[in-house]
Amino acid sequence: MDGLRSASDTIAAIATGACEAGGGILRLSGTASQQIAIALTKRAFTPRMAHYCLIHDHDGSILDRGLVLSFPGPDSFTGEDVVEFHCHGSPVLLDTLLRSCAQLGARYANAGECSQRAFMNGKIDLAQSEAIADLISSGSEASMRAASRSLTGFYSQRIDEVFEALVSLRAFIEAAIDFPEEEIDFLKNSDVLERIQSLLALVETLLTSAKRGRALHRGLKLVIAGAPNAGKSSLMNQLVEKQSSIVTAQAGTTRDVIRERLAIRGLPVEIVDTAGLRNSDDPIEQEGVKRATEEIRSADQVLLVCDDSMSDQQERAKDLINIFREQTSSTIPVTLVRNKCDLSGRSTGQRVMSGEGSEIPISALSGEGIDVLRDHLLAVAGLENMGNSEFSARARHLDALERCLHSLRSAAEQLAQYNAPELAAEELRLAQENLGEITGRYSSDQLLGDIFGRFCIGK
Repeated sequence: MDGLRSASDTIAAIATGACEAGGGILRLSGTASQQIAIALTKRAFTPRMAHYCLIHDHDGSILDRGLVLSFPGPDSFTGEDVVEFHCHGSPVLLDTLLRSCAQLGARYANAGECSQRAFMNGKIDLAQSEAIADLISSGSEASMRAASRSLTGFYSQRIDEVFEALVSLRAFIEAAIDFPEEEIDFLKNSDVLERIQSLLALVETLLTSAKRGRALHRGLKLVIAGAPNAGKSSLMNQLVEKQSSIVTAQAGTTRDVIRERLAIRGLPVEIVDTAGLRNSDDPIEQEGVKRATEEIRSADQVLLVCDDSMSDQQERAKDLINIFREQTSSTIPVTLVRNKCDLSGRSTGQRVMSGEGSEIPISALSGEGIDVLRDHLLAVAGLENMGNSEFSARARHLDALERCLHSLRSAAEQLAQYNAPELAAEELRLAQENLGEITGRYSSDQLLGDIFGRFCIGK
């Protein structure tokens, strides 16, 4: 990337948000950081101590009074010399200070370049660097804690444990292939296949946790749809626990899309209330249906609300699902929410599985059954049994773990069915390479050193 054109570049970046605040931080990283800081403060610094001092611009005019901290490399976040200015959070002040740093020899940092330098200098791995962005953008306490666990290395440690086991097993097999004259047949007298099965179980567990972590960060887009006056807006208000949507007895009150963001037991959710799905000559209502359809097509889950108090509700529910599919051309997963059970007499607080999927009876008026609906949404996101050991993960991590699983299954097949250790070793190499992509640690030279370190093969 352009930001790494030269390892000797000194970069400058504002590390706080672009808005008025009580405090703001500007960070320098690179060989000239100390020199620039001394020029802007007219003083020297003791490493890792906060100094309260005047901060000047490049011409010597006083800008502010604040704290300056110096972190000589390699004992810093980026592994380089780092200086931080902690001053008042005026965007104009911070921009002026940033320009002064540029006048004195720094260049503006690219997006994420401090974290990128930390990775290039071996201070963090790829998964940890991505966790920084996940922590900043976390939408709930649960996603924040998951990102924090990844940042501290919890996720990377689990990946590395499987990675090391793969290296060991691959070295074992390749040693047996390269030295067939040994008295002991390594492959026939070992538990190689069992070890592969054990690795498969570990990677499957990792993948399950990674999917949960991905769901925690990405969240769920939930669209409430259905016929007019079925109670969609009342359901919206129950879920967000405030009067977000207008509720009246008149059908077709909701004409536009209404959005809210909330966290359901740690799961970030964007919830969208839409206009009732029906044919209408009213151009405003037609536009509302059009916008509802657009939202539905980008949803992760649709709550299709029907009025359970009306006669022939079972047939009406089937008709509603058919109308929904016809009008939206959507294959998005649908949960049928049977509302107004306080009027129909249907029992709430249970999830019913039908041919079309899940049906959940509720009363949006009283709130009965809403907790069951919340549990259902967690199940939809794969978070129903979420513990305290989740970590944040990215789509590329899921892809790498899926490819690792495929290679491990192929390795087991090559040994069990075809007695082909050479092909099994190649599949293990691919599994190792796929897993190493997550943390960025994979190196083909690693295997050679591991073989010589674990086996006395030079005799």
